Amino acid sequence: MNNFTRLFGTAALAALATTATAQDSELLVFDWSGYEEEGFFIKYAEKHGQGPTYAFFGEEEEAFQKLRSGFKADVAHPCSQSVDKWYQAGLIEPWDISKIPSYETVADIYKNDPIFVRDGAVYFIPADLGMTGIAYNADKITEDQVASLDIFVDPQMAGRISLPDNVDDAYALAYLATGVSDWTKATEEDFKAASDWMRQAHANNRAYWADGAELAQLMATGEVLVAWSWNETPVQMQSDGFNIAFEREAKEGSSSWFCGYVNLVDGPGSEDKAHDFIQSFLSQETADYIVNEWGYGHSNTAAMQGFGEETLTGVGLNDISAPQLAQLPMDNALREMMIKEFERIKAGF
Repeated sequence: MNNFTRLFGTAALAALATTATAQDSELLVFDWSGYEEEGFFIKYAEKHGQGPTYAFFGEEEEAFQKLRSGFKADVAHPCSQSVDKWYQAGLIEPWDISKIPSYETVADIYKNDPIFVRDGAVYFIPADLGMTGIAYNADKITEDQVASLDIFVDPQMAGRISLPDNVDDAYALAYLATGVSDWTKATEEDFKAASDWMRQAHANNRAYWADGAELAQLMATGEVLVAWSWNETPVQMQSDGFNIAFEREAKEGSSSWFCGYVNLVDGPGSEDKAHDFIQSFLSQETADYIVNEWGYGHSNTAAMQGFGEETLTGVGLNDISAPQLAQLPMDNALREMMIKEFERIKAGF
């Protein structure tokens, strides 16, 4: 089964049920669709004979609201900018780092962050990182056309673009397009300018995509020619023979993000298995899989040092000269404004 077929299978299954695979009943992982692939828990399966059970969310606010309303899982996979909100809501508890030896391979920048580590207690373990840039059909769109983010508001592209159904990626695009490359310093005026720009892009939008499989389908049919995309989609579509290129060096820039795992309060399963899962995710085997098959980076710094520049460039993880908006934790009040305004924009207001 090739990547394209595999992704459609995953998307279809996720649409049919919240829980995709009922395997180890003592560990429920609340995750993004696609992370139930065996390559993400090789060492865990070797130890326990099977993988965890997975439940999926399509966007972090959806996950937050579901957990707030009583849904129970053991481990969840938010990105960095959601961690403080989940902590303040009482949804997460510390990890026991003594049970996760591979945590020592995580970069010090994460270990010293006061949002992730509070009074010596580790609440967030970074796991994966990636880039969001312009994915485009190179048979129909030229490099010159994607030299600027203006392509998303070009009237000639009406109905041929796709935007992410994800507030952080969407606003990363809008901030960059309006001249902001550090959203931790964004003002209310910056937010308003970004929102106004996004309304223009919304007018051109064919469909909001929720995961890489959905976007791959839109681009494979030729329905969508240009998308604001995680590097996962072009990497996997290229491996399946589609001429989908990835541009991170538009003059206004592109974005980077990192996500990780949190230990949920009152998880119904095994705490020991939750820690085994993180130890497994931080392994060399998972790093090899996530880089080579998905095009994402991995938080195991020792493992990442083993990948050559050619490999990293091929999957879109190389250094660039254009601006790069890092999706770092931001002021919670501003992010709540973004969440509310994004829903208004998608509804046509």
